Amino acid sequence: MLNDPLFIIAAIACLLVLVILVLGIGSFGKGGAGAAKRSNKLMRYRIYAQAVAVGLILLFVFIRRMGG
Repeated sequence: MLNDPLFIIAAIACLLVLVILVLGIGSFGKGGAGAAKRSNKLMRYRIYAQAVAVGLILLFVFIRRMGG
């Protein structure tokens, strides 16, 4: 399973979500109008990245259940 390319891609997508989340939360803490705007943009990107990650995980589970 660990050497399955789809698993690796899904894991990388999850790590990307984590990085975007940490950057967004860090931007919240800085304060100011510019930081709030940047933080909102990062959180929007997190939602998109999270949707992709969930889709990849579901695809991985579907393929594994089908015997692939």
